[in-house]
Amino acid sequence: MIRLRPSAQRGHADHGWLDTYHTFSFADYLDPDHMGFRTLRVINEDFVAGGGGFPMHPHRDMEIITYIVEGALQHRDSMGTSSVIRPGEVQRMSAGRGVVHSEFNPSPDTPVHLLQIWIHTAVRGIDPGYEQKAFPEGERRNRLRLTASPDGAGGSVRIHQDARMYSSLLDAGETVRHELAPGRHGWVQLVKGELEVNGLRLGSGDGAAASEEPALAITAGAPAEFLVFDLA
Repeated sequence: MIRLRPSAQRGHADHGWLDTYHTFSFADYLDPDHMGFRTLRVINEDFVAGGGGFPMHPHRDMEIITYIVEGALQHRDSMGTSSVIRPGEVQRMSAGRGVVHSEFNPSPDTPVHLLQIWIHTAVRGIDPGYEQKAFPEGERRNRLRLTASPDGAGGSVRIHQDARMYSSLLDAGETVRHELAPGRHGWVQLVKGELEVNGLRLGSGDGAAASEEPALAITAGAPAEFLVFDLA
């Protein structure tokens, strides 16, 4: 069974400096039918204006992944981390027993486009941690590149949950396939372009939840950038 989560039905808020779309319930957007999928709790598509950003704020007991589509994002946190995240890079912050951080667009005039992803942790109260890795375009072009996993396989960032995230840049007409083991579930999040997933058509911003499917067959109708989650 595969089910579409249309982009147009997501929650939306425009704060001026932040234009944001919520795939699942978040902040003032509450939809009892969309509280997450398996251990996947948040997928926010954010557009942060030049010079805008999130001031210092706390998190705990959550795996937080930041995926940059365009622009750059400045990160600072209570662990002493200071970094800039750019397209092709994935940041993982394990909030653990508590962390405070800020995220700002360092450019005065160029917006930053990103996805912020929250995954429930399997272990509460751990020491907070941070990891950031680059995944070159050639490793993602017309293939699924593992970018987050519970064991850091293939140079992916390590998360404290039985979940895996893949990213891909798929040329029009190309197909990739991801096998789902029995009892596993899949989520496809299309950042931009056009996809067909097991016969279901997706446009930019759409998501698709898959359960009781042996595999995900993903074909690009137009050049596409997307993420795939393999979840328990």
